[in-house]
Amino acid sequence: MEKDTHVPVLLAEAIEALAVRPGGFYVDATFGRGGHSAAILDRLGPSGRLVAFDRDPAAVDHARLRFAGDARFEIHRGPFSMMTRTLDALGWRGRVQGILFDLGVSSPQLDDPARGFSFRFSGPLDMRMDPSTDESAADWLARVSEPELEHVIRELGEERFARRVARTIVRARAAQPIDTTAALAAIVRDAVPTRERGQHPATRTFQAIRLHINRELDELAQALPPAVEQLAPGGRLAVISFHSLEDRIVKRFMQRETKGDPLPHRLPVRETVRTHRLRLIGRAVRAGEAEVAANPRARSAVLRVAERTEHA
Repeated sequence: MEKDTHVPVLLAEAIEALAVRPGGFYVDATFGRGGHSAAILDRLGPSGRLVAFDRDPAAVDHARLRFAGDARFEIHRGPFSMMTRTLDALGWRGRVQGILFDLGVSSPQLDDPARGFSFRFSGPLDMRMDPSTDESAADWLARVSEPELEHVIRELGEERFARRVARTIVRARAAQPIDTTAALAAIVRDAVPTRERGQHPATRTFQAIRLHINRELDELAQALPPAVEQLAPGGRLAVISFHSLEDRIVKRFMQRETKGDPLPHRLPVRETVRTHRLRLIGRAVRAGEAEVAANPRARSAVLRVAERTEHA
């Protein structure tokens, strides 16, 4: 089994938020390297169950080795969108006591040059959560139009120099393929006139391309509503996000679900129409100074928690 270099962010806070019951049914929607899953299993009794999901085949292999022989645990390879049909097949709809999403990439993914997620190492420009599906970042960069590339970098990377970066990438690929992380990082570095303190100039562009290649924001937005349907009354939904775009989706979804169905303006409608499926549990939680000092990745993490109400 590979060395576990991933340190789960907000581990204690997330497990407390789930309020794990010994006999409950739980879902780890983003297994990673199993830190959260292990903590959930520690609190489950013999009748408790945990189902985990991950798109990364390396994460799935790790899970099967780490928890081999534990009848309470099973892992499924695939994106968030497969969660509903898997849990329905298990007969879990409306019976789940807690679902945890820990978004973003794991340390093993970032630290493996072959995966192409990080500009810290030179490697093939891949960036796929599941390397067997769709096209790599290098393939996409080879064909994308300049306007679309600019849009992705601006919207998903929140990069104010998106136009300049896109133009420079398109010019560079005309000379030779951009197929390594080092090559892309150098191109972006030359295109960005000023850098943010403590941040590599390519940070936002790499983030944007990764989010686009893996459809991460779309997957998240599509997964949250059916996740609520899987929860039992009193079941918890906990989501850890790492940048503003993810957190905005989670925050707005939870707020919307706490308000219920919108009422037609100026029309008499019974109050019972305004069913709400969630109620917020506390405020957004961020990592403390000690955790950030020990694990800088925790600096941007935000945990939001909501509970399923009695409304169907």
